[in-house]
Amino acid sequence: MATLIDEKAGVSVQHLESSLNAGLSLEDAAFLHEFSVKEQKRIFRKVDWHVVPMLALLYLMANLDRANIGNAKIEGLEKSLNMTGTDYNVASMAFFVSYILCEVPSNAILVRFKRPSVWMSIIVVSWGLIMTFSGFASSFGGLVAARFLLGIPESGFFPGAMYILSQWYPPRRTQLRVALLYGAAALSGAFSGLLAAGIARMRGIGGYAGWQWIFLLEGAMTVLAGVACYFILPDTPDTSKWLGERERRFLKLTNAKYRGSKVQQQSSHEAELPLEKTPKGQWRTFLSIITDWQLYLQAMIFMSSSVPTYALKFTLPQIILNMGFSSTTAQLLTAPPYLLGAVSAVTSAALADRMQWRWPFIVGPQTLLLISYSVLFVFSANIRSNVALCYTFVNISTIASYPIVPGGNTWTINNLGTPAKRAMGIAFMIAVGNLGGIVGSFIFVNTEKPRYQTGWGTCLAFVATGILCATLLEVSYFTINKRRARLTEDEVRTKYTEDQLEKMGDRSPLFRYAL
Repeated sequence: MATLIDEKAGVSVQHLESSLNAGLSLEDAAFLHEFSVKEQKRIFRKVDWHVVPMLALLYLMANLDRANIGNAKIEGLEKSLNMTGTDYNVASMAFFVSYILCEVPSNAILVRFKRPSVWMSIIVVSWGLIMTFSGFASSFGGLVAARFLLGIPESGFFPGAMYILSQWYPPRRTQLRVALLYGAAALSGAFSGLLAAGIARMRGIGGYAGWQWIFLLEGAMTVLAGVACYFILPDTPDTSKWLGERERRFLKLTNAKYRGSKVQQQSSHEAELPLEKTPKGQWRTFLSIITDWQLYLQAMIFMSSSVPTYALKFTLPQIILNMGFSSTTAQLLTAPPYLLGAVSAVTSAALADRMQWRWPFIVGPQTLLLISYSVLFVFSANIRSNVALCYTFVNISTIASYPIVPGGNTWTINNLGTPAKRAMGIAFMIAVGNLGGIVGSFIFVNTEKPRYQTGWGTCLAFVATGILCATLLEVSYFTINKRRARLTEDEVRTKYTEDQLEKMGDRSPLFRYAL
């Protein structure tokens, strides 16, 4: 049977057999086999239009709200709140303390909701309200408290969005969609500067300063987006009326095939188990996560982007101000780098999905980022004499930094063996990786401007470490896959029961890590 080809569907019967091996019934496997490549693309494009835009909008708002403190800074925030020394850095860092602590618990809550849109709308409205009230902060302590509270609800969005995408898309279609979300994060950087420049003109209205209006209006926008999320974000194929019955069945069976209950030999991570919802099961999953070596290497890859990205995001308006531009011009000039970052993230992801290979699309951008920050490290001391050069490499650095996280996160998702481990594992990895946000908050200090030798030097160290970790991970995956391939499936199944293989997840001899 494996030699037959269904010319109309354009899919070999080997795919039919893989569906059967995944535990689908003959009827369900035959149903999936009926779909041509063209028809599959049409269905996933339909999912794209209904699922991705809402998540991308919310992620744009998340990044807008966490980073607008940089825009507020050059609109008089520090002077209004009598901030001195490292006060600004402390306020930036406060967000990441609660953000990191709450990411894993938030995703543990998310998987208990039958409707993910409900939990997502709750956390978005919550951080929008906190952002709005930040505009009324009258002291440095009040600002720090608001930033800390902001991190609690916002911590659940990105790992939650990653989990939701993994429920709608098979592994080979995931990175492009993750990149579209991360592209929205890049666009938030561009949008933030443009929006802040406009809002700051409201200074004095109602007795509020320009920085206060930035917090007030951007927080209100987030609240509206959170309300819209409740009505717009789809939950499951079963509850999505924009899908036909045949399309619903296709998506459900595709999810069962690629993220189903049977561990099997795959080129990707397509081996999953039902979510562990009991306390004992969740503790077992958590223990498997904190002892998983790959997640720490992935977290360092994440930090190779998060440290320079957050450091630049919080400081970019000030860096451009150091070039000699006015505050309004500095706000506007923050837009082009982030626009280019969004394009690079999506382009890189499309190529990685097509080639089914993550490593070169992580290490390549990391290398370019290393070069960019080296140039900025050398020439920023005389930044007013090197405006064109430094601004050019600011743009190149954002082009290089934004493809790293989508590639790394997709690599992580594709190599966690069960839904329970995937949901909690991606949150854990992102939580550890976001320690880079704390580092990034402190390394660019006012006393070192315009050179910022500590900032650029620290970024270079993290990027170099990220290159090393990505390469070590690639070699490790390749070596483990090669060792496991020495055993035939029959040999493995004589040694382990089906239940044992399922519980082993990505530790199973039949599991193959995605490169």
